[in-house]
Amino acid sequence: MSRARVLVLNSALGPLDYRVPHGMHVEPGSIVVAPLGPRQLTGVAWEAERMPSDAEVGDNRLRNLLAVADAPPLAAPLRRLVEWTADYYLAPPAAVVRMALSSTSALEGSRTAVEYRATGHVPDRLTPQRAQALERIGDRQGLIRELATIADVSDAVIRGLVKAGAIEGVEVDIDSPFPVPDADHAPPALSDDQRAAADTLVAGVRADAFAPTLLDGVTGSGKTEVYFEAVAEAIRAGRQVLVLLPEIALTEPFLKRFHDRFGCEPVAWHSGLRSTQRRRAWRAISTGEARVTVGARSALFLPYARLGLLVVDEAHETSFKQEDGVHYHARDVAVMRAKFEGCPVILASATPAIETRHQVALGTYAEVKLPARFGAAQMPTIEAIDLIAEPPERGRWLSGRLVGGIAERLEKGEQSLLFLNRRGYAPLTLCRTCGHRFQCPNCTAWMVEHRLTRRLACHHCGHVEPVPRLCPECKEEDTLVACGPGVERIADEVAALFPEAKTAVVTSDTIWSPAKAAEFVGRMEAGDIDIVVGTQLVTKGYHFPNLTLVGVVDADLGLDGGDLRAAERTFQQIRQVSGRAGRGEKPGHVFIQTHAPKAGVMQALVTGDAEAFYAAETEARAEAGAPPFGRYAAIVVSSEDQAAAMETARLVGRAAPEVEGMHVYGPAPAPLAMLRGRHRYRLLVHARRALDVQDVIRAWLGALDWPAKVRVAVDVDPYSFL
Repeated sequence: MSRARVLVLNSALGPLDYRVPHGMHVEPGSIVVAPLGPRQLTGVAWEAERMPSDAEVGDNRLRNLLAVADAPPLAAPLRRLVEWTADYYLAPPAAVVRMALSSTSALEGSRTAVEYRATGHVPDRLTPQRAQALERIGDRQGLIRELATIADVSDAVIRGLVKAGAIEGVEVDIDSPFPVPDADHAPPALSDDQRAAADTLVAGVRADAFAPTLLDGVTGSGKTEVYFEAVAEAIRAGRQVLVLLPEIALTEPFLKRFHDRFGCEPVAWHSGLRSTQRRRAWRAISTGEARVTVGARSALFLPYARLGLLVVDEAHETSFKQEDGVHYHARDVAVMRAKFEGCPVILASATPAIETRHQVALGTYAEVKLPARFGAAQMPTIEAIDLIAEPPERGRWLSGRLVGGIAERLEKGEQSLLFLNRRGYAPLTLCRTCGHRFQCPNCTAWMVEHRLTRRLACHHCGHVEPVPRLCPECKEEDTLVACGPGVERIADEVAALFPEAKTAVVTSDTIWSPAKAAEFVGRMEAGDIDIVVGTQLVTKGYHFPNLTLVGVVDADLGLDGGDLRAAERTFQQIRQVSGRAGRGEKPGHVFIQTHAPKAGVMQALVTGDAEAFYAAETEARAEAGAPPFGRYAAIVVSSEDQAAAMETARLVGRAAPEVEGMHVYGPAPAPLAMLRGRHRYRLLVHARRALDVQDVIRAWLGALDWPAKVRVAVDVDPYSFL
C-alpha cells in the first residue's frame, strides 16, 4: 500500500488518508501512529471502499504515517463488527474502535517490570509488622503495592524489608503467559437433562458455524455446568471463548467455579483491572494465547485471534445495555460478533427477555431447556403478603409473617435474604418543620441518605455532601426526617428485631470489587452471616445451599415510572432473587410483600406460570407496536444552557420528517430534566419494525446545525426512559 485510509481515535474526525513510507508494511486492520497537526494519534488502517472519506486528497499532499504498532492487526470480523455497531447505534466509528483499543500500553511492544519476592533472610530488626509481612507473603511474588495488600501492611514496611535484604527485586516480563485451561480437569456428573443440553451445545461448537442458542433453565438447574461443556469443547479445538457477565461482582464467584472445573482461572476483563493487568490480558487475547476470557460488556470488542464460542450469561440483564458513549446492547452485539466470526453464541438465562423469546418463536434462535433444578433441590415455595391486609407495625417495613419466617430460619441455623432494590438508608430526606427536601444541585433527583457513611448522595451524578445538623432552609435543629426505606434502614430494623443475628448489607456501595465479592461469598459459605440485606446485586449468580428464605421487601417498587419493560423487569428480578432460596437439599421459601397481590406479575410469580405472564406481556407489546414488534429510538438534547437545549430540541422536533410507519413524540423535558448539570429534553421515535429508522434519523439530524455547547445523542433501542 502506498497510501492508507486511517480511522484515528478522534470521534470528531472522519477517516483520513496518509502516505505509507517505503519499507513500512500496512494492511487493513494495522494499528498505526498518524500525525495530525502537531499531535500524534493512534488509528487503524481501513479498507477505503468500506470507509468513505469526505474529501479525496492527492498523493502529493499526504503526510507520512509515523509507525506501525507491535500488535496484530484488527481482524476482518472485528472490523465488520465496528462498522455494524457504528451504523446500527448511530455512533462515530472511531468511538467503537476505541473500545477495541482499550489498552494503549498494549500497543507498545514487550516490556519488563520489577517484582519482589522473599529471599529467606530474616532481618536483625524484626518488628511485628515485618514478621507478619514475611509470614503472609511466603513464596508469593508481586509489585510492592500487591505484597503490601497481601500482608495487610503499608508499602513502607515492604520497602524496609527490601533495604534489609529480606525481599529482593527480580525483573520479569509483564506479559508472562496465562495458564491454559484443561478441558478434562474435573468433568462434572451431569443429570440426563443436563447431558442432553450439553450435547446439543457441544455439537454447535463442533460445527464451527454461526448458531445462536437460548439456554433457558430455571434458577439452580446448572446452566453454568452445562455451557462449561461447550467451553471445554472449544478449548479442545484450540479456539478462544468469551463469557460475558453483567456485573463485576459476579466475576469472582465465576472464577472460582471455572477454576474448579478447568484447573486454572480464565483471563478476566473488567474495569477493576490495573493498567498492567489490562495490557497483559489484551496482548494475550490478541495473539490467541488467552483461551478463555470472562468479562463485562466491554470485553466484547477485544481483538480475539481465534474466537470459537461466545456465551452471554444472565442474558436478560438490563446492565448489558451501555447508557453512556456508544449506546449498544451487549447481548445483541454479541450475536452479531458471533455472526461475523462464524461461531456459536449461547444466551443463558432463567428469565429470557421477550426480545430473545421472540427470536426463538421465529426460529432464528434455537432453544435448549433445563426445566428442573439439579439433584435433590426443588424450586422454592412462593407466597405473596398483602401489605394492605397485613401491614407491618408502625415505623417498620417487614410484615409479621416475614419476620416470623426469619426467626424460624435463625432457630434452624439457616440463612435468609431480604431484597430491596434501593441503596442507602432512605430515598428522601426532608425537614418536618418547613418541608424542605434535599435535592441534588446537578440533577432533578432527590439526595439519598447513606447513614453508614453519614452522607447525602446523588445516585445519578455521584454528588455527595455531609448530612447537615440544621435545615438549610429554616435553620431549625433536629427536624430532618428520613422518608421511605433503603437497604440500610431495613438492616437497622433487622438488627433491632434480631440483635444476635449476624447481618450483612450487600450493595454496590459495599461490594465494589471482585475481592469484596469473594470476601462476601467466603463469609456466607462459612456461616458467618445469618441475614443478608441486599439490592439487585444479590439476585443472580450466587449459590448458597444454606440460604432457605428470601423476602422481597417492596415488590411494587420496579413497577413505578411507566417503563414499557417495568412488569417484565420486575418479574425477572423477583424470580431471580427467589431462585437464591433452597438451592441445596433444604427446602426454600419466598415471601413477596406487595400492595397489589392480584396484579398479573404477582400472580405469575406466586403460581410459577411464567408462560402465561410472557404470553400476556408479548400480546400487549404486539398491540402497542412496541419492541420486538416495533422500534424505538430516543433523541436526547442536552446543554448547560437551558434555553439553548430547549431551542435545539424544538429545532429537531420541527424538522422531523413525515415517514410512513414512523411517529415522533416530543420534544418534552426528560423525566430527569437535569443530569450532571445539563438540562435535558427528549424526543421519542416510534417506528414499524421493517423501517430502517437509522437512515431516517441520520438524514434528519445530518441536515441540522446547532450550537457547539448543545449535545444531541441518539439511543437506538433504549432501555432507560429517564
